[in-house]
Formats: sequence, structure tokens, C-alpha cells
Amino acid sequence: MVPIMVLVAGIMSVKGKDKDMKWKRDYGLTMRMIFTWVLLLLVYLIFLTVLQAVLGLSLQLLIGIAFIMAFSQYFFSDKLVLMSTGARVVTEDEFPELHRMIERLCATADLPKPRIAIMQSPVPNAFATGRSPKHGVVAVTDSIMRLLSKEELEAVVAHELSHIKNRDVMTLTIASFLAMVAALIVQNALFASLFDRRDGNPWIIAWIVAILVWVAATLLIRTLSRYREFTADRGAAYITNNPKALQSALMKISNRMDVVPRKKKQEVEGANAFFIIPALSGQSLMELFSTHPPLEKRIAALEKLNEEIRGGW
Repeated sequence: MVPIMVLVAGIMSVKGKDKDMKWKRDYGLTMRMIFTWVLLLLVYLIFLTVLQAVLGLSLQLLIGIAFIMAFSQYFFSDKLVLMSTGARVVTEDEFPELHRMIERLCATADLPKPRIAIMQSPVPNAFATGRSPKHGVVAVTDSIMRLLSKEELEAVVAHELSHIKNRDVMTLTIASFLAMVAALIVQNALFASLFDRRDGNPWIIAWIVAILVWVAATLLIRTLSRYREFTADRGAAYITNNPKALQSALMKISNRMDVVPRKKKQEVEGANAFFIIPALSGQSLMELFSTHPPLEKRIAALEKLNEEIRGGW
């Protein structure tokens, strides 16, 4: 049942965004996302089949624990991220221009206005969170407001609004659900095996299977996350009708990130997956395990999109 929910939610989120936002669909990107969801579904089906045969009732307990964890992560995502980053929700009286900018962009994107937060940090960045458009939060650092022009900041905020519009928190939470089950087994199976007197010690088998599934699921979820970033970039370009502004913003943020002390970037590492550009991406990280596409690929995709928008359909 859970794997079916994963696939349905994934395909609905992929198919629904273009219809709602009224822009030209990138069919190549859409098919890659659907293919990733199908692979994830197959991995999870195999995982559940093997674990049900090996663990029986113990599997139901693990799924119950993972469900509570996933539900908490989904329901309290905005509070958890704001707390971990120290971002503060601000009023229109405090930041009138920022509020007016986001109101205009929300009107274009057909979104309710999210709460707006400011994060005091030398790391120029922005993020969005919240379990639904009605519970969305967009946060920007004080340094990004000083770094970017008005058009560039609009493009960054539009990118974050696209994440809210596309319900990316919900989508990735569902996609990660059984990966949480696998992680629980990896962490606890060896300990549980000490108390299991059944022949063949099924917990050892479960541990081996869980490691394989966790690695495969992590790769697929990270792939899906990178596709969601491309989709949010595309959404920002259509909301602002200005792909060049997002190109410029991404390059400015990346260049400034190179000179921010590593200690300062580590302070906001907990929100890395939410940022428009990771504070700590590192040259050493393999692209396969990255939550964000390489900057040069995002710039190239935006350049192609700029030609598409300017040239007409």
C-alpha cells in the first residue's frame, strides 16, 4: 500500500505542476522524474516482500515507527527548519519591500502568501518549507538581500515559491518513508539479532537487505531531489519571465559562498537540502549523492529556457 502511495503521489506531483502553473512542460525532465519514481517503487516492493517473509510481525512495528517519524517530519517541517536555522518570522512593518515582492510573486503563481522569515547569516541563501501551500514559509538570509539586485532576489524567491507550489516537502517525505524503515533496520538489526532465537537469525538477513535498499533508495531520492531543483528553477523562470535573473543570482551566490568561512557554513548545514544552493556542497561530493544539480547544469538549463521563452513556442 505504501509503495503505491509513493508512486501515485510522485506522478501526481510531476503531472500537476505544469497544469497549475500554466507553462510549457519539459517532457524530458517529466519522464526522468516518472522513471525515478518507478524505480523507487520497484526497490520498495522488493524490500517489503523480502522483509515480510523474513521478519513477519516485526516489520509492521518498524513501519509504524517510521510512519510516526515521517509524519512528524512532514507536519512540523516548518517549525523544525526555522528552529535549526534560527530564522525569525518577520512582519510587513519590519520588511515592507520583501513582503510586497512576495505578494506580487504569489499573485502570479496563484499561491497564498507564505510566512516570511529572515535568517541572520553571512551565508547568502534562501529556502522554503511547510507541509502545504497554506502552511508555507519562505526564508532569506540578510546577506542575500544585500548581495542580490531586486530582480535577482525576485528570481530566488520565485524558485522557493515553486517548491511550495509543487509540494516538494510532501513529495520527498513520501519518497523517503521506506528509506527510514531501512535506516532503522540498519541501526538496530544487529542489536535485535542478539535476542532472536529463531533459526537462521532473520535479523542478519534483514540487515543486509536494508543496507542495499537504503543505498539504492538514497541514490534515487537524491536524483529526485535534483530533478525537483530543476523544476523549481523552471518555475522561477516562468513566474518572473526572467531566467537570466536566476542565472545571475545563482552565480553570485555560488561565488560568494566560496569566500564565506567554512565554520559559518557549518552553522547552517542542517538546512543544506532546503537551500537554493547548498552551503556545503564540496568538490569531493559525488554528484550521485548530491541533493542539488551542479551549478553549470542549472545555468545551462536556464539558458535553454531563456531561448525557449524569448523565442516563443
